[in-house]
Amino acid sequence: MSNASQGVVGRVIAWVCQAVLWVSTTLIFFILTANTLLRYSTGSSLQWANEVPELLFPWLVMAGVVLAAQHGSHIATTFLMESLKAPARRWLGVAGWVVVAALYGTLAKATFGLLEIVHDEKSAILHVPSSITYGCVMGAMVLLALLALQSAWRLWRFGPDQTGSA
Repeated sequence: MSNASQGVVGRVIAWVCQAVLWVSTTLIFFILTANTLLRYSTGSSLQWANEVPELLFPWLVMAGVVLAAQHGSHIATTFLMESLKAPARRWLGVAGWVVVAALYGTLAKATFGLLEIVHDEKSAILHVPSSITYGCVMGAMVLLALLALQSAWRLWRFGPDQTGSA
């Protein structure tokens, strides 16, 4: 999907996810490299160096999932849609995207309900609450819901032949 066809929402989501990918990957790489060098050169290691990559990895994965969905790099079955005429593809496509957005919204709401419960669970060394990781998943579900709504709107507005998304 080109930058021009993403719209403002899509560009902001792409920028945020790319930033999260770069920052988390870079931090994970440098922390693990430094810890490995320290372990082999001095025989000791940083106690927190195992915990930080564990906290950053979900952010890396969720940002990648959102970007993959945005670029259409997910598993799709298209034979039904390809067998329908354009008006039916439009209606079915919009309905499908709205259902997907509702499901992602439901997952985000359910995750939000868990935040208070998991906030009391803390990581062993840094004492970071588990709600941080759950918040990451919730944020990804919200972004995926927004992308699904954007796809539904684009499909409704321009039709299946102009968007290529259904």
